[in-house]
Amino acid sequence: MKFIKLTVKNHTVMHGFDGNNKEILEKCEVDKPTTKLIAIDRIKSICKDLVLIDYADNRWIFWEYEEDFEDIVKQLEGEKLLVNLKHAM
Repeated sequence: MKFIKLTVKNHTVMHGFDGNNKEILEKCEVDKPTTKLIAIDRIKSICKDLVLIDYADNRWIFWEYEEDFEDIVKQLEGEKLLVNLKHAM
């Protein structure tokens, strides 16, 4: 199993949907960031300010992170965990 080290802070937990198909969200703000090792196979998406991971019991967590997005991309490329699609012109 491969892991990525990220410094995470505020996050939102999606617990599922209510009877009206509205997301059940829990916003969590923290006093200070913490460093976590996150299993690569739990990551669903990474954008410039959030990483989305799945969690137990069908929950998803949207974490804010402090690292530079391009550094994460380079790290994943170096581990051969990123596929670059070249567009034909």
